[in-house]
Amino acid sequence: MKTLLFVTAILFSFHLFAQNEKAFNLAYKKFAAEKIFKHASISLLVIDNSGKKITAIHPEMGLAPASCQKVITASAAFELLGHDYKYATSLAYTGTIINGTLNGDIIIKGSGDPTLGSWRYSSAGEDAVIKEFSDAISREGIHEITGHVYADESLWNGETTPGGWIWEDIGNYYGAGARALNWRENQYDLHLHSGKNIGDSLSITGTTPSFVDGLKLSMEATSAAKGTGDNSYIFIPQFSEYSTLRGTIPVDEDSFTISGAMPRPGRQLAETLEASLKNIPVEDISAQEVTAHKTFDLPHTFYTHYSPTLDSMVYWFLKRSINLYGEALLKTLAYKYSGTGSTDSGVAVIQRFWNNKGIDSYAMNIIDGSGLSPANRITTTVLTSVLQFAKKQSWFPSFYDALPVIDGIKMKSGSISGVVSYTGFIKSRSGREYTFAFIVNNFDGDSDNVRKKMWALLDLLK
Repeated sequence: MKTLLFVTAILFSFHLFAQNEKAFNLAYKKFAAEKIFKHASISLLVIDNSGKKITAIHPEMGLAPASCQKVITASAAFELLGHDYKYATSLAYTGTIINGTLNGDIIIKGSGDPTLGSWRYSSAGEDAVIKEFSDAISREGIHEITGHVYADESLWNGETTPGGWIWEDIGNYYGAGARALNWRENQYDLHLHSGKNIGDSLSITGTTPSFVDGLKLSMEATSAAKGTGDNSYIFIPQFSEYSTLRGTIPVDEDSFTISGAMPRPGRQLAETLEASLKNIPVEDISAQEVTAHKTFDLPHTFYTHYSPTLDSMVYWFLKRSINLYGEALLKTLAYKYSGTGSTDSGVAVIQRFWNNKGIDSYAMNIIDGSGLSPANRITTTVLTSVLQFAKKQSWFPSFYDALPVIDGIKMKSGSISGVVSYTGFIKSRSGREYTFAFIVNNFDGDSDNVRKKMWALLDLLK
């Protein structure tokens, strides 16, 4: 009797699963038939734990994935670098120390650490790092320097911004490129005052940090209606030393904050440390016209700062979708496996890694590590395969913890112009587990509306 009841329960459960999956597929047809998707490209793949395909809509179609691409970079970094990987930033000096005075220079040599000066970590925050470096210099017997502090960014190639990133992005905080020496996530905050009337010009009330090396900004942005939010962008022109702020912020704002990409983050760090050592304002250091790059003859290395571990970085990389981290990880993989710290080399390393795991390289046409470029192309088959691979690895708990919870689902989101995407894991109330990837390109209308429609469809799997 008990055996019969058990078998009956199993059959009933399978019946419920089949009904739910049938309802999901019917709902997808209604979703795709909506007017806003008339000209859209849609790819959706849902598989269960056994690998059975529940829904497969154009799973081999290459689409722009936006930030869902980050799961590919994060998983490869976990495997190729290790969950406990740390970046090393070194201090060295040239010249001689006589009676506490260094007759020479201090050099900060970077290895690509994207966390240096970041407010997300107590041990890596701006004030903590400057104090740590100053204390290390003092312990070395240096209490005064006659020269300067220099940023050594020579470990990686000179290019900082991946090809394919658009002009509208690269002057803003989320478009900050990765360098061998990064500082404060290569970000500064711009504080703005708007007018009382729509169309009034804006004024700058300050920045954080209070001095940003190389920042010269012309104002073309204006005041807009209340409640319109941040619709401003910082543009970096080709043949001008001035960046331009365009767009709008709401009226009657006394200190409205937007964030930009720091023009010279390595030099900003060097000047900040030098100002601390000499007890003078940073802008006074900058005014001395210190050479940004210099060749150093056999400097003496005396201290090394280590970053937080990789699993901590991946947490913020996925949770807050920090593009800088993806580009730093890509170049780190490039340097470790090819000896060249460039974006193209990093892409080749990642494609080769996933190809060795059975993923077709042509299904992963990527040009950066974060998904910011609209020219990236990924299939939903690739995304679900990467997630299934991750589930089998020892570092998966850290990876899973880093995925945001959106609409009650553990999933990574992606959004750029004309693109909304999601990939992750769904566990239904009945215990069924699904891995999925869902990408929509070239829809008509508001992206928030598209998100809600995608959520409503995915909710049927819960």
